[in-house]
Amino acid sequence: MEARIKYLFRQYLENKCTRREFDEFFALLRDASHDESLRQLISNAYSELGQGSVTYVDESGNLVLPEPEWFSRPVQEEDEATGKKWGRTIRIAVGLAATVAGIFLLLREPDAVSNHTASFQVSSTERSEFKYLLLPDSTQVWLNAASTLEYPPEFGGKKREVFLSGEAYFDVKHAAEKPFIIHTGKISTTVLGTAFNIKAYNDLSNVTVAVSRGKVKVEYLDKEVATLTPGQQVKVNNNGTGIADRKSGINQVAAWQQGSLVYDDETIMDIVADLERMYNVRVNVRDITVSNMRISTSFNRQTGVEQALQIICSLTERKVEQRNGQYFIY
Repeated sequence: MEARIKYLFRQYLENKCTRREFDEFFALLRDASHDESLRQLISNAYSELGQGSVTYVDESGNLVLPEPEWFSRPVQEEDEATGKKWGRTIRIAVGLAATVAGIFLLLREPDAVSNHTASFQVSSTERSEFKYLLLPDSTQVWLNAASTLEYPPEFGGKKREVFLSGEAYFDVKHAAEKPFIIHTGKISTTVLGTAFNIKAYNDLSNVTVAVSRGKVKVEYLDKEVATLTPGQQVKVNNNGTGIADRKSGINQVAAWQQGSLVYDDETIMDIVADLERMYNVRVNVRDITVSNMRISTSFNRQTGVEQALQIICSLTERKVEQRNGQYFIY
């Protein structure tokens, strides 16, 4: 179990968790019997930052430590499967510290995680499943396939906060005195009353926010990266860089709600991932060159996966075949 905790902790810090690993890691956080192991891992992470203590956090959860003068260093880690030592360079920066601090805050307040678990409701969808939710404040949410939304039974306090993994379209009930905040890992999206879409699957390299009505503020580790108006969207990489802002048709913001998948200059890799979630199938693209190709196209849910893959192949001059219940593009 110690090796598993260490592996999940490192995956979380490097923002590499799969959906299953993410759920498993937070289940461990809720189990008080693992507190000491997690505290030690947090202490080790601060050592990598060059700090000797995890007490560089104020009562509000803000870091009180200088930015490291270096940004990477070689460390030795143990491979979970083989037990062998292997070296690699892990990039360490303020983002890592902030993530560690967040976990530390949960651990130094013993009831924080259990209270969160007890008070938050969890709604999830499987592959090829879609769900409509009406939140306590009358905000409407359409949850796409393979997604999870956590939200409280009531929105008390000065903010309305929810946690999303996957994709959802929100039509937020206006409340000027109580902003609505969606957390997707290190990226948060803040609104007052508006309609917008967030795509934040763990297997994608970025989080996409697109607005159809109102105004939305997107932040990475509490630093504003974009303010969007109707028809605009932004893509933020998981490390907070590579931000691209462009216009997207308002009707395309959440076309998936109407059963359509609309793509404008998207990679085959990301399109195939959507098809896998929508149709609950496995698609293999063996040529990395093809995976990185960009195309513009659209599908209807009723089209079916085979026809959708045929369209992709016609645009990329490739072929597709089905073997053993899986599809192969070559």
